[in-house]
Amino acid sequence: MTAIFDPFTVRGITLRNRIGVSPMCQYSSVDGFAEDWHLVHLGSRAVGGAGLVMTEATAVSPEGRISPSDLGLYDDRHVDALARIVRFLSGQGAAAGVQLAHAGRKASTARPWEGGKPIPPEAGGWETIGPSPIPFSPGSPTPREMGPADLEKAKGDFRRATRRARAAGFAWVELHAAHGYLLHAFLSPLSNHRLDAYGGSFENRVRYPVEVIRAVRAEWPEDKPLAVRVSCTDWAEGGWDLEQSVALARILKAEGVDLIDCSSGGAVPGAKIPLTPGYQVPFSARIRAEAGIATAAVGLIAKPDQADEILRRGQADMVLMAREFLRDPYWPLRHAKAMDAGHPPAPPPQYGRAFS
Repeated sequence: MTAIFDPFTVRGITLRNRIGVSPMCQYSSVDGFAEDWHLVHLGSRAVGGAGLVMTEATAVSPEGRISPSDLGLYDDRHVDALARIVRFLSGQGAAAGVQLAHAGRKASTARPWEGGKPIPPEAGGWETIGPSPIPFSPGSPTPREMGPADLEKAKGDFRRATRRARAAGFAWVELHAAHGYLLHAFLSPLSNHRLDAYGGSFENRVRYPVEVIRAVRAEWPEDKPLAVRVSCTDWAEGGWDLEQSVALARILKAEGVDLIDCSSGGAVPGAKIPLTPGYQVPFSARIRAEAGIATAAVGLIAKPDQADEILRRGQADMVLMAREFLRDPYWPLRHAKAMDAGHPPAPPPQYGRAFS
C-alpha cells in the first residue's frame, strides 16, 4: 500500500491523491489569455491521474507578468478560457488550481528560449516595481519603489484576480510568494531596504505579504483551500531563511492559509543551491512539524518510491512535481499499479486498454 495515492482533504476539497502538478510557466499566452496549448498541457496531466493540477504563475496585473507571454487573470475576459480548462480538469477527476502571482522587479523579460533578458519599455516592456529600488541583477533595470498607491493597487489586483478565479470555478488558489517575485521581495532583506512599516524587522517585512493574503482569503470561499508558495531560504548570506519561513508559516496559518508549498531561492542571482533529488524536503518537514500546517514538497522529485517515502516519513502532506510531469503526463497512472496503490486513479475509458 502507498501513501501518495491516498486521498487528501483540505477544507471542502478532497484530492483523489497526494500528487500535484506544480505550476510551470509556458510563456504561450497572448494578452494574458489561456490558449489551446494550456488546455492540452494542463488537461493531459489531469487525464494522467494527478490529484491537483495547477496553472502556471498567473499574473494579477499586466505589469505583474514575468514576460509579455504570461497567463493572466487581470481582465474579466480571461475568465471564460480558464473556465473551459477548469471544466475539463474537473471532468477528469483532478482539482483545478491557479497560482496567482506578481513578478515585481523580475517582470518584463523575454521568454527563456528568446534569451530571458529584460525588455525595456521602448521595446514593448514596462516599468518594473518592487519594495525598494534595487535591481535583480547588474543587467536588470532599477525597479520603482512602491508608494502607498502602488501597494494598494497591487493588493487590489490580487483580490480582483481571486474573484475571477472564483468565477472560473477553480477549486484551489496558491499565492506565489517565492522565487524573488513581488511578495518574496518584501520578505527578503536582500531586496527590501524600506524604512517604513513594510521594511526592516521581520514583522515589518512580512506585513505586506500578510495584507495581500488576508485580502485574498476574504475573497476566496471558506470551503476552498488557500496555499502559499514560499522560498524557504534565499541560499544567500543575510537573506530570508528557514527560521523566518517557520515563523511566517505560523502567521499564515492563523490568517487562514491551509498549506505551504516549500520551494527556495530566486531572490538573487548566483546563489549556490545544492540541486540534488529532494533537496527542499527538509524545509517541508520542518515547517510541517514546527508550524503545525500542511506542506507540499517540491524539487527534483521524480521516482515513485522517493515521493511515497516523503509522505510516509511525515515530511510533507503532498508532493508536487514539475519536470517529471513534462516528461511523463501519465506518471500517476503508470506507477499506481506497480506500487499496489490502495486508491489508484482510474484512467479514462478511452485509455483503459493501456493501463489494464
